[in-house]
Amino acid sequence: MPSAPPPAASDSSAPRMTDLERLRHSAAHVMATAIAKLWPEAQFAAGPPVAEGFYYDVELTHRVSPTDFERIEAEMKAIVKANQPFERKVVSRAEALALAEKGRLAALAERATPSRYKLDILASIPEGATITLYQNGDFLDLCAGPHVMRTGNVKAFKLTAVASAYYKGDEKNPQLQRIYGTAFPNKTEMEAHFTMLEEAKKRDHRRLGAEMGLFTMDPDYTGPGLPLWLPKGGAILEELEKLAKETEFAAGYVRVKTPHIAREKMFTTSGHLPYYAESMFPPMEIREAEDAAGVSGRYYLKAMNCPHHHRIFAAEPRSYRDLPLRLAEYGCCYRYEQSGELFGLMRVRAMNMNDAHIYCAPEQFAAEFNAVNAMYLKYFKIFGFTKYRMRFSTSAPEGMGKKYVDEPELWKQTEDMVRAVLQASGIDYVEVPNEAAFYGPKIDVQVWSAIGREFTLATNQVDFAVPKRFGLVYRDRDNTDKIPLCIHRAPLGTHERFIGFLIEHFAGNFPLWLAPDQVRVLPVTDAQIDSAKGIVAELRAAQVRAEWEFSNDKLQGRIQRAEAARVHTILVVGAREQEADAVALRIHGKGPQGVKPRAQAIADLLQAIRERRSDEGQFSA
Repeated sequence: MPSAPPPAASDSSAPRMTDLERLRHSAAHVMATAIAKLWPEAQFAAGPPVAEGFYYDVELTHRVSPTDFERIEAEMKAIVKANQPFERKVVSRAEALALAEKGRLAALAERATPSRYKLDILASIPEGATITLYQNGDFLDLCAGPHVMRTGNVKAFKLTAVASAYYKGDEKNPQLQRIYGTAFPNKTEMEAHFTMLEEAKKRDHRRLGAEMGLFTMDPDYTGPGLPLWLPKGGAILEELEKLAKETEFAAGYVRVKTPHIAREKMFTTSGHLPYYAESMFPPMEIREAEDAAGVSGRYYLKAMNCPHHHRIFAAEPRSYRDLPLRLAEYGCCYRYEQSGELFGLMRVRAMNMNDAHIYCAPEQFAAEFNAVNAMYLKYFKIFGFTKYRMRFSTSAPEGMGKKYVDEPELWKQTEDMVRAVLQASGIDYVEVPNEAAFYGPKIDVQVWSAIGREFTLATNQVDFAVPKRFGLVYRDRDNTDKIPLCIHRAPLGTHERFIGFLIEHFAGNFPLWLAPDQVRVLPVTDAQIDSAKGIVAELRAAQVRAEWEFSNDKLQGRIQRAEAARVHTILVVGAREQEADAVALRIHGKGPQGVKPRAQAIADLLQAIRERRSDEGQFSA
């Protein structure tokens, strides 16, 4: 019996899921069934699959704790053993509402209390959309699917955590209990997953970031989700920015700079206020003396750089000869993430974005989009990412005019173009409906860290709607005005999230070019201090982050201190090295690399930094 069969033909309206996502979605229903058996009064909201498992949000007077997991899992095992089929039922809105009013949805039987959250979810389903229920045993739930065929397919599962979560992520809504779990096709894969999680704890970017002095959070003064970069973290930021600027200059980008705020008109025109207002900070009211009557005095912190770049495009007449125009910026953006969703550097409220917008004619789109993908692959090679995938998010008919700009023909044309480019490129991708940006399809770039954890690091978006809103045009060869396409791209994503990922990927042991502490020179005795200072001066003149250290501690103690601080390269100068104008070289985590002439060691270091090498084997004696 397959653990995750493809959806049946009649299930074509269901969201597209991978086999593992479908398995985990079904596991969420098995868990909800078990909870309903233990606490029949439970009111369920949503229970989706997520990156590392699944969860279900539930309102329950009993406070679920990890001590309850054994009871819940025992009920789940009984449900799995019963091998109940997952039955899909298409119902009318009236039928679904009647069941919800009787408390029958996300329940084992009718109840005196209506299924209040399911009633709210029903109200959000557009008129004319297919409404489906799924039933396993006596448990009946409002659900779009898809699911595995039977509960017996859920062979390996475990509950992992419980947390509080506001309904729909809104602090004005009731606070629910979010019960997390995970599921896999077999126990071997599940055990490997938990081994990976143990390693992830050791590599937690919050712990390593504090240990290494990379960043700090000061919620009382700067506020939640607003990281303060310390000098060593600032060094990593500078290196990433340098890499991006060099790469983009070679690819024909030009750099711009824009302010952090703009008038309300900017974000109304862009569509951010109609479609994205809940993720923006509240406005500032600033009345200018020269403002005409009726002009809004509200200013907003920018959540994205694109509206400002559109105004730069509009600042002068454009011709087809100017295209493609590639505008790049390191812009700081601000998004009001809910406090419960903030997480170290991974979810913040202020973010530095390696952002750019490419304005091009339709016939230039394929070449430009391919060039962006090639840039991603170049970055992946530099950082040593070997596993990656594109996630192509498209629109859905029911979202037109609500979730998405109401231009169905343009949506189809643009999605077809992106799909064709992806298929021609040979890059692994998965297509996900109803997850596009409001103004066009997007591609999320998924990468896997060294320990096998998946992250969304960056996003490409194709915008056919906002250029039209801003009145952006170029004069074409036929002497008519045309609206350009706009490609939004940020290959390194936000630097906060990217650095958080890199800390885990490298376990804090960054390659030489990226390491905050690149070189430390250790004189064995005070007689070698001047030699150590000279080496440091030569390295710093070449923009290498180098320092020297001497104390009354024995050499081995200073080496251990440098290793603990994750200093990448240690150069030891003793009497013999001083006499031979040489250094004894050590690489963090690799130990002694032998003795080299000073000039050769410095030349090798500079070359490795210049080439941004991830493999330091060239330092071997």
